[in-house]
Amino acid sequence: MGKKINLLSISGGKDSTAMLLNAIEREIKFECCFADTGHEHPDTYEYLEYLENLLTIKIRRAKADFTKRIEKKREYVKKHWAKDGIKDSHIQTALDTLKPTGNPFLDMCIWKGRFPSPKGRFCTEHIKTEPINEQIVLPLLREGKRIRSWQGIRASESPRRANMPTHELIDYKVWVYRPIINWSTNDVFAIHKKHNVKPNPLYLKGMSRVGCMPCIMCRKGELSEISRRFPDVIERIKKWEKIVSEASKRGSSTFYDVRPFANDKFNVHYTTEGIEAAAQWARTERGGKQYNLFTEFEDLPSCSSNYGLCDLESE
Repeated sequence: MGKKINLLSISGGKDSTAMLLNAIEREIKFECCFADTGHEHPDTYEYLEYLENLLTIKIRRAKADFTKRIEKKREYVKKHWAKDGIKDSHIQTALDTLKPTGNPFLDMCIWKGRFPSPKGRFCTEHIKTEPINEQIVLPLLREGKRIRSWQGIRASESPRRANMPTHELIDYKVWVYRPIINWSTNDVFAIHKKHNVKPNPLYLKGMSRVGCMPCIMCRKGELSEISRRFPDVIERIKKWEKIVSEASKRGSSTFYDVRPFANDKFNVHYTTEGIEAAAQWARTERGGKQYNLFTEFEDLPSCSSNYGLCDLESE
């Protein structure tokens, strides 16, 4: 049997950091990896470096490359779109746009001609699972290693995760280990405090989750917080909507399904119902017709936490 490798998937979020600290506490030898989606907030990239320096570890980065897939999409557009009645002008625009940018999330969307959605969550597979497997897991397996893949997920996060076991065999060389599956949020932050490790600063800026910003599963309140604290993120998504729309067969693609707040229109356009419209809707009261005047005009607090971390910071 080959040597066993404990491979920890690190995201920069509270749970994977707690898992990392748990491994260190147990004096387990491990390797760390991170899937760079190109859609993280700069604070997260800086936090990964903070963990590396503080804990004296190395986090291996994996990054998806869509160059070949985009090239195949170009060939498909050349051969088939005209037959489907797509105008020559739009075909040329799509061909001009179908070029890799080097940003995994954006390139995935250019290739797909759309953004992921709650019902089409292809993002996890293409920009997280695939690059980790291809660039880190498979090379280790070819060396004859056996992999114990650590996942920092918790049962209380969702009904689906509540049914996940602590140990899960994938095949005879790979099995999944979820050491904090039964931990509470308090347990997670307690181990941060125990080891004098600060949580990702985004948790002190109103974010309930850390990862893609914004996530396609982002809640209304969090999108409102993002639009107020990080307007540059909204501007970036606006630019991406234009790019992805140009590569889309329909000629339009929005980051969110905006029909619920666009009068249930079947056809929506990124210029009028895109991320900016979603952000404006997120800042309204329940019903989506009136802004919350108390939050709209008040100064942003220096610290805002869904987990009560601001009180701990002031201690």
